Amino acid sequence: MARLPLAEAVVREAVALTSARPYGLQEQQGRFVRALALDGFVIQWDESPSMGEVPLLRAALPGEVDLPDVHDEVHQLLNYFGFVVSRGHLDQAIEAHTRGDWAAANGQTRTFIESLFDSIADRVDAAEAAEATSSENRRAMLGRKGFLSAERHEWSTDGKNYINGLFKMLHTEGSHPGLSDEDRSTFRLHLALITARTFLRRLKNGG
Repeated sequence: MARLPLAEAVVREAVALTSARPYGLQEQQGRFVRALALDGFVIQWDESPSMGEVPLLRAALPGEVDLPDVHDEVHQLLNYFGFVVSRGHLDQAIEAHTRGDWAAANGQTRTFIESLFDSIADRVDAAEAAEATSSENRRAMLGRKGFLSAERHEWSTDGKNYINGLFKMLHTEGSHPGLSDEDRSTFRLHLALITARTFLRRLKNGG
């Protein structure tokens, strides 16, 4: 029998101990399920002739995405550059998501991404970033300097680009209560983590 890493074995044992749907009956179980979702996993219930419904751990995303590693690498890169404010917003977004506070998670996710690009702009050109009057102007500066690629449609002067689209999507439900759900909040946080890793890697590699 193949040996499992200790962390995976613990998670699978916890999954085996989860009670049948719905998850909301136990707050600790709910937090566990949401933490799994953040790492790209879900609990599915299969019918067993002898045991009834059996909980099984399933990947919700392709293995290539590897969200746990993305999460770890983003934190490592934030620490490497000393982006303390950005890291704080990300940690708050994750904590809010884990406790099921979707509105707060949405708000902190957007603030994290905005803070991240502000910090990157300051690292690319501190003097020009300080003169910019808004976060949007600092992102435009990154576009002019080529850190954000026009060829890859990351940035453009007409606003029809990935970065502007990302901010519009993150802003639609913001921190207003009652305007989001778990799926949309999880999607926002996943997208923010993958985006952050891409541009933090680029910054580390010299832009």
